[in-house]
Amino acid sequence: MKAVFDEMHTGGRSVRPHYAGYDAWLAQQPRDVMKARREEAEMIFRRVGITFAVYGAKDEDGSGTERLIPFDLIPRIIPAHEWSEMQAGLRQRVTALNRFIHDVYHGQEILKAGIVPAEQVLRNAQFRPEMMGVDVAGDVYSHIAGIDIVRAANPDGSGTYYVLEDNLRVPSGVSYMLENRKMMMRLFPELFSAHRVEPVAHYPDILLETLRAVAPSSVNDPTVVVLTPGMYNSAYFEHAFLAQQMGIELVEGQDLFVRDNFVYMRTTQGPKRVDVIYRRVDDDFLDPRAFRADSTLGCAGLLDAYRAGNVTLSNAIGTGVADDKSIYPYVPKMIEFYLGEKPILHNVPTWQCREKADLDHVLAHLDELVVKEVHGAGGYGMLVGPAATRAEIDDFRRVLQARPEGYIAQPTLALSTCPTFVESGIAPRHIDLRPFVLSGKSVQMVPGGLTRVALKEGSLVVNSSQGGGTKDTWVLEA
Repeated sequence: MKAVFDEMHTGGRSVRPHYAGYDAWLAQQPRDVMKARREEAEMIFRRVGITFAVYGAKDEDGSGTERLIPFDLIPRIIPAHEWSEMQAGLRQRVTALNRFIHDVYHGQEILKAGIVPAEQVLRNAQFRPEMMGVDVAGDVYSHIAGIDIVRAANPDGSGTYYVLEDNLRVPSGVSYMLENRKMMMRLFPELFSAHRVEPVAHYPDILLETLRAVAPSSVNDPTVVVLTPGMYNSAYFEHAFLAQQMGIELVEGQDLFVRDNFVYMRTTQGPKRVDVIYRRVDDDFLDPRAFRADSTLGCAGLLDAYRAGNVTLSNAIGTGVADDKSIYPYVPKMIEFYLGEKPILHNVPTWQCREKADLDHVLAHLDELVVKEVHGAGGYGMLVGPAATRAEIDDFRRVLQARPEGYIAQPTLALSTCPTFVESGIAPRHIDLRPFVLSGKSVQMVPGGLTRVALKEGSLVVNSSQGGGTKDTWVLEA
C-alpha cells in the first residue's frame, strides 16, 4: 500500500507546526457543537442557493437535480513558505501556457522545433483555425486559469506538490472558495483572531481589474459583462455570484447583438457597447455563424467583432488547445522553451497511449494506473485501476485498444489527506487544491484556492459531481 502524506500530522503522528494552534482549538470542541455548526452551514448554503446542477441525474419526479456541495468544517492549512513556492510555480506555468497558445496561433515556433508534435496541436479538437493570426489584447489567452494541484508522499516522509491538470477554458469553483471563507468566518470568528490567515475576499476586485486591463486599447472606461449559458447550467450560481460581486451585468446570448463589428447589450436605456466578455460558454456555442449553427447560447457575429479587435473574450477562443490532457506532458518543456527556466512545479509522470510503447505499458498495467480521456472532465471517462473490477478493466482495455489516441495514463497517486468531519467523527480524506491564477497586465492570485475533498473513505475522486465536497483553504501569513 502506498504511503500517504497527511497534511496535519507527521508519520510519527505529531502535529505539523502550522496546524498546532488549530489542533489545540479542535481538541476543545465537543462533537455535538461541531455537528450543529455543520448543520448550520448546510442550512445557510441552501438558503443562499449555493448549489450545482447534476447533468443526467434525476429526482423521483423525473426532473433534473440540484445538489448542495458538501462543506467540511476543518480547513486545509498551508504555511507561508509552501505557498510562496507554489505561487512562483503557478505564475511560471501559466505564463508559459499563455506564450504557447500565442505561438500556436502565430509563428508555431515550438512545433517547428519539434518539441510539441504538430499533429497533437493541429488535429486537436480544441484547436481553432479561425484564430490563426488573430492578435488578442496583451497576448493573453487564458485570463482565468484553475490549476489542479495534488501532493504525494515521498519515501522520506516529506510531500511533493504535483500539477495534475491545467484548466484554461472556463475553470469553475472560485465562488465556493469565497463562500467557504465567509462561512468559516461566520461559524468560527475566534479562529481568525487567533490565526493570521491571508484574505481571499478581494478576488472579485482583482478579477474585475484583470478583465478591465485586457479591454481593447481604444477604450478608456470598459464595460465588462459575464456571459452565462443560463440558469440551467451547472455553474449558474457562480456566474450570477461573480457578476454581482464585481458589480457588472450578467447576460445571456440573447441579450447581446453585433452591429458593424461591435458588440452591444440590450438595456432599458437602449443599446450599450460591451468591451470585455467574461464568457462561461464553450467555444462551440459562442457564435452560431462561426461554430455550431444550432447554438442559442451565443451571439451571431461575435467572432468577427473579436477578430476585429473590438471586444475581448475572456478566456480567448481556442485556449482549450493548451489544457487538453494530451498536451499536458509537454508543459515542462514549454517552460524551458519560452522562459529558459526549469519548472518549479512538477508534472505527474504520464504515458501517452497514442505511442505504441506507452500503450503496451498501460495495457500491461491497467490495474495499477489511472487512465483518462484527453478531453474528459469532472472525473468522467476515466479508469482508476486499483479501484476497478476485473470486468471494468476488461471493458476499458477494449475501448483503449480501439482508440488509444484518446487517452493518457498516470500512476495512481496517493493524494494527501486532511482531517475531515464525517459521520463517524474526524477521519482522513483525500484532497486536491485548485488555485485560481489571473493574467492581465500582470499575473495575480489570491492566497490558496479551492480545496476539494473526496468524502467517501478511500476514494480519490474529489469532483463535486462524483460526491466530493470542499474545504476552506488557509494560507498563513509569513
